[in-house]
Amino acid sequence: MKKALITGVTGQDGAYLSKFLLEKDYTVYGTYRRISTPNFWRLQYLNIYEKIKLIPIELGDANSIIEAVKVSEPDEIYHLAAQSFVGASFEAPSASGDMTGLAVTRFLEAIRQINPKIKFYQASTSELYGKGNTGLLNENSIFKPASPYAAAKLYGYWIVRIYRDGYKLFTVNGILFNHESPLRGLEFVTRKISNGVAKIALGLEKEITLGNLDSKRDWGYAPDYVQSMWLMLQQQKPDDYVVATGETHTIREFLEEAFKIVNLDWQKYIKTDKRFYRPLEVDYLCGDYSKAKKELNWQPTVTFKKLVEMMVGEDIERWQRWQKGERFPWDAPNYPGENNILTRASRL
Repeated sequence: MKKALITGVTGQDGAYLSKFLLEKDYTVYGTYRRISTPNFWRLQYLNIYEKIKLIPIELGDANSIIEAVKVSEPDEIYHLAAQSFVGASFEAPSASGDMTGLAVTRFLEAIRQINPKIKFYQASTSELYGKGNTGLLNENSIFKPASPYAAAKLYGYWIVRIYRDGYKLFTVNGILFNHESPLRGLEFVTRKISNGVAKIALGLEKEITLGNLDSKRDWGYAPDYVQSMWLMLQQQKPDDYVVATGETHTIREFLEEAFKIVNLDWQKYIKTDKRFYRPLEVDYLCGDYSKAKKELNWQPTVTFKKLVEMMVGEDIERWQRWQKGERFPWDAPNYPGENNILTRASRL
């Protein structure tokens, strides 16, 4: 029986990947950060919380990482943990660099010293490509990071390749474009929309405040994408892969599809606020997954329209259950409103 260590197991990808690996009879270890109020709702929502062996960790502490690797003795490490919200990386750029970038080196050093046979997956990102793109982006496209988050991920990308080439470790970069689901965090625009639409449809909210509506993104379905992570570590040789849908849609299009589900005109319920604009906007991202299709036999299964329907439908159902007095693992009722949160963009 194989053993896997998943960092960031409490996040969207960590939860779905845990479920996927458990179904393949892996023993799954998951790292999490000790905080005053633990955030295990996704694992509980998928009914897998009791099946995960949890290990507390601090990404800034090399000894903590070494301990996690020694305790779990994994065959595979999936490094998903990071400060993953692009906007927040502008508010804490140094911390983002440490958690999102340098932590990758700490893991690679732990592998090199403890067991060089461990296979390592690095959660890379389409944000590496940054601004100024207009066509399909593949593994050979130029990187132009436009946020502290993307710059930290670029460091992680290259240190993975350096350890692969220099120490012959089995390390891969999954350059995953945006992938969403009903388990997406409420700080991300897709879930902010799906949750807001659900509340508006049920009379619980009157509007949604967003930033740039014209940004174009390549949106896929998270459970599809975690399968690609596993496939990368099953290959004979380590390599880097773009995972995407090959389609791009604006936030405006996402709004149109979401409000169409509840038969409402989205323009009556949307406001924009400069607080939700980034200091540097990335206007377009669209991925070419042909290499993953050819070598991994991977391709997306959920269309853009189906993804939006899935997310809005799930949020409507959850709020309806909540209105009836049912209580279950879920993030939305405890999520603070954003009207009183000040960011650097508030002062622009």
